Amino acid sequence: MPANSLEVLDKIHLNFSEGGLLFMNITLAFIMFGVALEIDLKSFKTIIKKPKSLIIGVISQFFLLPFITFIFILIIEPTPAVALGMILVAACPGGNISNFISSLAKANIALSVSMTAVATLLAIFMTPANFAFWGGLYANSHPLLRPIEIDPFQMFQTVFIILGLPLIVGILFAKKFPELTNKIKKPIKILSLLIFAGYVVAALSNNFNYFIKYIHLIALIVFIHNALALLTGFTFSTLLKIPRRDRRSISIETGIQNSGLALVLIFNPKLFPPELELGGMAFIAAWWGIWHIVAGIGIASIWARKKIED
Repeated sequence: MPANSLEVLDKIHLNFSEGGLLFMNITLAFIMFGVALEIDLKSFKTIIKKPKSLIIGVISQFFLLPFITFIFILIIEPTPAVALGMILVAACPGGNISNFISSLAKANIALSVSMTAVATLLAIFMTPANFAFWGGLYANSHPLLRPIEIDPFQMFQTVFIILGLPLIVGILFAKKFPELTNKIKKPIKILSLLIFAGYVVAALSNNFNYFIKYIHLIALIVFIHNALALLTGFTFSTLLKIPRRDRRSISIETGIQNSGLALVLIFNPKLFPPELELGGMAFIAAWWGIWHIVAGIGIASIWARKKIED
């Protein structure tokens, strides 16, 4: 998509009120708390003893995906805001719906949950670092662009509050109250998915006119970007001869990104002042949050029908 046809997106401000953003923050924190309740320390120990798949998954998510994203951006040459939105989404950890999709795909659930947990903890450092590095590299490759200065510490602080604290609290809660955790973790998972889906629907309805009018401008970009993410995880793990169930988990964890976190960061005025024309960033993150669910469930339904030989 030519950059000049995308410029109209950068001037658009999506309708996210302060109350809506607060609700999104609380929703993400609740989801991360639910993820922490599902962390099986015994499974963790098994994976730590044989960490190959986990390490490959982390490399795929935090190193290969941002690199592939950067190359894709250089090829299609979108507007700066769209490019930065793609980089930010690629810098985020996997979303918790990836665990649900892994279960549908008959993948390695223990690996999926472990990757989500580890990626969430690493994201406290890796998301700000990746965005600063690849975003800075992109700005340097386009010297005529006005640089956008991001405070890595401020981003670290935001990510830690939204992801890190709920994860730590959830792990401590599960350890302190194991019986109660077993009773509530499944309902909390279902509830968190419903709340997240409800938020996506509400956000879409508040900006429905914008999406209908401009979605065609970024739909293909998000489709290819997401397909590249899924393919990166699967291809990398296949080349390294990882078991098929693990390949599925790594592919899903690489392709299902926490775009909700990306939106929270984009609408943080301390990180991205409102006067910056960054509508393209928000469009990319918002549509990714919808599309990756569709793509994830679609590929999971295909994999679920295939017999796993190894």
